[in-house]
Amino acid sequence: MDWAVTSEMENNAGKENGTNEVQKLSLVAVSNSVPQDICCMAADGRLVFAAYGNVFSAFARNKEVVHTFKGHKAEIQLLQPFGDHIISVDTDSILIIWHIYSEEEYLQLAFDKLVFKISAILHPSTYLNKILLGSEQGSLQLWNVKTNKLLYTFPGWKVGVTALQQAPAVDVVAVGLMSGQIIIHNIKFDETLMKFRQDWGPITSISFRTDGHPVMAAGSPCGHIGLWDLEDKKLINQMRNVHSTAIAGLTFLHREPLLVTNGADNAVRIWIFDGPAGEGRLLRFRMGHSAPLTSIRYYGQNGQQILSASQDGTLQSFSTVHEKFNKSLGHGLINKKRVKRKGLQNTMSVRLPPITKFAAEAARESDWDGIIACHQGKLSCSTWNYQRSTIGSYFLKPKELKRDDITATAVDITSCGNFAVIGLSSGTVDLYNMQSGIHRGSFGKDQAHKGSVRGVAVDGLNQLTITTGSEGLLKFWNFKSKGLIHSVSLDSSPNMMLLHRDSGILGLALDDFSISVLDIETRKIVREFSGHQGQINDMTFSPDGRWLISAAMDCSIRTWDLPSGCLVDCFLLDSAPLNVTMSPTGDFLATSHVDHLGIYLWSNISLYSVVSLRPLPTDYVPSVVMLPGICQTQDVEVSEENAEPSDEMLEYSSPEQLSEQLVTLSLLPESRWKNLLNLDVIKKKNKPKEPPKVPKSAPFFIPTVPGLVPRYAAPEQNNNPQQSKVVNLGILAQKSDFCLKLEEGLLNNKYETALNLLKELGPSGIETELRNLSPDGGGSIEVMQSFLKMIEMMLERKRDFELAQAYLALFLKLHLKMLPSEPVLLEEMTKLSSQVEENWIHLQSLFNQSMCILNYIKSALL
Repeated sequence: MDWAVTSEMENNAGKENGTNEVQKLSLVAVSNSVPQDICCMAADGRLVFAAYGNVFSAFARNKEVVHTFKGHKAEIQLLQPFGDHIISVDTDSILIIWHIYSEEEYLQLAFDKLVFKISAILHPSTYLNKILLGSEQGSLQLWNVKTNKLLYTFPGWKVGVTALQQAPAVDVVAVGLMSGQIIIHNIKFDETLMKFRQDWGPITSISFRTDGHPVMAAGSPCGHIGLWDLEDKKLINQMRNVHSTAIAGLTFLHREPLLVTNGADNAVRIWIFDGPAGEGRLLRFRMGHSAPLTSIRYYGQNGQQILSASQDGTLQSFSTVHEKFNKSLGHGLINKKRVKRKGLQNTMSVRLPPITKFAAEAARESDWDGIIACHQGKLSCSTWNYQRSTIGSYFLKPKELKRDDITATAVDITSCGNFAVIGLSSGTVDLYNMQSGIHRGSFGKDQAHKGSVRGVAVDGLNQLTITTGSEGLLKFWNFKSKGLIHSVSLDSSPNMMLLHRDSGILGLALDDFSISVLDIETRKIVREFSGHQGQINDMTFSPDGRWLISAAMDCSIRTWDLPSGCLVDCFLLDSAPLNVTMSPTGDFLATSHVDHLGIYLWSNISLYSVVSLRPLPTDYVPSVVMLPGICQTQDVEVSEENAEPSDEMLEYSSPEQLSEQLVTLSLLPESRWKNLLNLDVIKKKNKPKEPPKVPKSAPFFIPTVPGLVPRYAAPEQNNNPQQSKVVNLGILAQKSDFCLKLEEGLLNNKYETALNLLKELGPSGIETELRNLSPDGGGSIEVMQSFLKMIEMMLERKRDFELAQAYLALFLKLHLKMLPSEPVLLEEMTKLSSQVEENWIHLQSLFNQSMCILNYIKSALL
């Protein structure tokens, strides 16, 4: 697999818990994953407990699972730490007390759901071994869990209990009811001290300030928070729209005027109470999308920001480096100036529908808006400014259109950031200026396509505009004159279109689940890929244009290699991928999935390990891969998979000759053979001006024998000082090893050893050996014949081709005068001449063909 699981960004409603620092609300630790969604959590001073299904686990150091508790048959809904024990309650009202470190049951209590269905649990302060239980029927019970006895039953208020919270005063608890009432009750005397009511539905959570102000906060299902003064017994403030969904939890920090809230809108917010009227203002927050994503794209060229649009109507930017660089561009507003002028608190009525598609370009982000987006069911496209993190100045739409059923379906921004191209469902394609928002014309006379526009793109030089429509046509337009240049009929209606501007490669996803790849220069289909079994939702190119990655409703992500036209990677997911985008630096692949709030990152394994990119077989069955941040053992499995060596990953060693039909050169440097014919000129240039002088003393360096391979000279042993100085001519006439091997070659017809000896010599040594082949130099006619046979063997095998030519040229230069006078040598020369001529004619034809192709490519206009 080419993609390794990396991380999940801003998805709080997942299968892992994260710990944040309150001071900066930065992420401190992320726990290991659990198999299912977490339904409730609790914490004490040492461990964090998280329940999933009918099991809950204890996390140490906010990360690894150290204890797992199994015993419930129904889903766990409540957790309450209790010293060295922890209490868990499931939906069947089965209460189990566990010893944390031994993971054993201490006590189990079963309640009748029809009579007393547990809905809240509390350990009252200073009440040793006692817990207070609230029920959906409205009554409360106080139990001693050590003696397993029911101490007291509170009749309640005939309304279901939703929340229990200890007040700062001993014996006093706050009881939240389904009716919206909050009862401040003394459980020691069973006496109600005060009552409050809110009109926003059931109480979801309660908290008290402990910094000297007698204030109580209560959450509601509609996202509002009420603040009550306990001394004056009155409502002092309302915090409206704290969250867009129900308040899941709120807590005042101990002895600080800070309130931490969270909700199902995937946000955690901290409110500080420093105003004169006791109202809370937003201090800091950390949030993700509250609804599934509709589109994601990398922004800029550094590969560090991902723009994401969601069904919640927001546009946000997530950083792949650190979460502190995350930012939200907010909701799209129909009239932002009117909202600011009137100070509307509830902007739901003026918010734009969710963004369906958007295009972004960072080239002129500091000058004007660089993002354009089309909205669900809207004709006008909104512009956004990334640097100011807000919706932009213009809504781009043609003025003459009056129909309400026309919507914007495709957008693109030019690489210079000056123009935006918008395609409509009516088939019209319009051009706008991003700086002024002025309409700059339309492509085609009346409309560009007869059907809905499925994709628009502009090349990197603003010369071509490419559009495609649901009628199955792909059209190329002149960007400046807006005239039609070429039209291509497709086999099926296109679903989406994507252009890689650097390479000019255009990808088209068709409704028949196939992919067509076109070259915009030749305007022809160059690749066709089929294999998906569902609608193709999104595609992305690798930065170098070599890979095309597609995501489809068949829950698969496939990587296609464009040069080879093959599928090189495929894997399945539990949830269908909706969007896919690759980093401009090629290190990450980002995906979003059906019913998931997070952006998932996959790292490119080919950047840091050897990966086989051989084509997958036709019967390949892809494996199901868990989403990032879900499976604990996935990293181990991936590493084991990559550890298996394949034929492609083993180190390749080239053979001495790839094929007998190919000409193979030697690996010797050019200095060994290229200057053999000019050796006499080189020797004259290198001739010393004066003879070397004999050293007066012993040499510092040990003398060596001249040659390419350094060898130390043996010391002269002069045992007999009266030895004769007459030179022995037999020693001078001794034949060399090369000459002896050539003589052996005449007998056994093997010349490899002689050739290897010649390869080890330098240019001077080679000339000496070839000069000594003649009878005048101590050789013979037979040795010269053997040398010519060795050259024939080299040419026949087509190995060491340049050495054979160089050796033969030097041989002819040295012995050309005597060769015609010897019939044996003349016969060998005739055979050798025809062989050399045949080889050169074949090579010359190949050279001429290659030169013609190169000249044509350099001069022809493609």
